[in-house]
Amino acid sequence: MARRSKTSVSKSRLKRQAPGEIAGLRSKIDDVDRRLHDLLNERARLARQVGISKGKQGRLVDFYRPEREAQVLRMALERNAAARSSGALRDDEVVRLFREIMSACLAQEEPLKVGFLGPEGTFSQAAVYKHFGHSARALSLSTIDEVFHEVEAGHADFGVVPIENSTEGSVNHTLDRFLTSPLHICGEVEMRIRQNIMGTMRSLREIKRICSHPQSLAQCRQWLKETVPDVELIAESSNAEAARRARDEKGTAAIAGETAAEVYGLTILSADIEDRPDNTTRFLVIGRRTFGSSGNDRTTLLVSTGHTESPGALHRLLEPLAKNRVSLTRIESRPSQRRKWDYVFFMDLEGHSDDPALARALAGLKSRASLFRILGSYPRAVL
Repeated sequence: MARRSKTSVSKSRLKRQAPGEIAGLRSKIDDVDRRLHDLLNERARLARQVGISKGKQGRLVDFYRPEREAQVLRMALERNAAARSSGALRDDEVVRLFREIMSACLAQEEPLKVGFLGPEGTFSQAAVYKHFGHSARALSLSTIDEVFHEVEAGHADFGVVPIENSTEGSVNHTLDRFLTSPLHICGEVEMRIRQNIMGTMRSLREIKRICSHPQSLAQCRQWLKETVPDVELIAESSNAEAARRARDEKGTAAIAGETAAEVYGLTILSADIEDRPDNTTRFLVIGRRTFGSSGNDRTTLLVSTGHTESPGALHRLLEPLAKNRVSLTRIESRPSQRRKWDYVFFMDLEGHSDDPALARALAGLKSRASLFRILGSYPRAVL
């Protein structure tokens, strides 16, 4: 006789439960909810006691500790791994729930203000909520430059800007802003990017033109070539702006995330059209101050050799990293904007600048560089 699946067995058991048993289970759930509510309120009171309230100058940002939040999330994941055999929630759900709890506790007096590349419905906005929770106040700004300016001026506490995509590489505009900005990198967010084709039409055959941000068009290059080879492609400043055009213009479709379809009332005609199934964008959190070590960090540098035509100049610059066994995970060159054919390097290193081995490596690297700046040491993304 064929063995019944666990799912069918569970359903049959549920059907056999008497109304009284179901009522008893619901009563237990209500009791758990009461205890959860009491614990959440207790956590909020404790949060106030460690300084999450308005300071003397009324600046909530002074009490935001990203390194502590990263530690809390990692501990939650460790507990979840230990409980997995007894039916634990998914890791991403646990991280999301704890992020929202911390966000609500931090916002008891007023929410953090976080600038992002708008308008509403962009992946940048989703990255804000993933990192800061929905109790943060997300400020829609028109350009990456404006995000930097608003944080520099103190009108926003933090900003979230895209830095690289796993399919299309670096966002050069963000890199270049660090050449002149005094801001620091305070954190990072990794977002799995799912691209969708959307519009007011009923089928792909009715599409005359497709609008999207250049990065999104590039991430869907193969799908576009194979599926709609004769349709005009138009680059827009953001996916949300493309979605607005798709709402207002007959025959125009947009490539954007699911949120944009909800915001602008569009129908998703084809989902997950990105060429790579692991398509991910990394965002940076920028702010006006630096933070301590979380125990699992990344450090980003801006450096220059000053004489890149000299044989072995870059090798000499990197030598202290190898000597101190520091891992270089990324290096990117950009024009220095000082003179032609002069370049600077952006480097991502494993560890925090306060870690002894990395501190020694940085001291050696600084002594060999004509330009040296630590853009930030910050917690690595948690999921």
